[in-house]
Amino acid sequence: MAYKYEAIADSLRQDIKSGKYAPGELMPDQNKLAATFDTTRITIHKAIQLLIIEGMVYSKRGAGTFVRKDFGITEDHQETLMDKPLGTTRTNAGKKVTSKVLELQARLPTTREAEQLMIDDMDPVYVIRRTRYVDGKVWAYEHTIMPTSIVTLTKSVLMGSIYGYLEKERGMSIAGSHRIISAAKANDEDIEGLGSQVGDPVLVINQVSYTDDGQPFEISEAHLPYATSTVVADIQIH
Repeated sequence: MAYKYEAIADSLRQDIKSGKYAPGELMPDQNKLAATFDTTRITIHKAIQLLIIEGMVYSKRGAGTFVRKDFGITEDHQETLMDKPLGTTRTNAGKKVTSKVLELQARLPTTREAEQLMIDDMDPVYVIRRTRYVDGKVWAYEHTIMPTSIVTLTKSVLMGSIYGYLEKERGMSIAGSHRIISAAKANDEDIEGLGSQVGDPVLVINQVSYTDDGQPFEISEAHLPYATSTVVADIQIH
């Protein structure tokens, strides 16, 4: 049996998918939702947090909760939410994680990137390309887009954990991410970043990551070599 906040999140999720709340629309405030579902604001807050992590809604301090403007803009592949630690360093806790920085530059975002990050198309973004190693072996090739307004990044920061730097040095609270898992054939960047051969299969993880107030701060695409990569999902039934 689902917890009450999960049931409420399911109900709100269906309302959004059915069009009751349109993209960009302000949802009822938490007091009204608490009255509607005969529950507490704390329970409503937990339900909203689930939808924020899934990428369906976002919150603005003092304004309320809105349906994401880009909700419903999806590509034609299967979506999978993975309840796993964020970032290579956390995923491989206790192991030696290192990086090779392939690119760090700033440019203006594409229209799609600006929509996903909810920024103006004149707000510059970082373009980050890294190869991540775990215990000396290639783990993943990462291509990341991040607003420059979030933090000043240097090559030395990129050699370590970006998430750790954001949390410890900048006080950011990272809530989660919306992930899409797919497969692809290796391209020229995979040859450089992974040492793959052209046409080799690679596991692709696309994600948009959010702070605890629902603000997206990163678009990331990670390619993992097929020979050493698996996807594990823990499913809990209440």
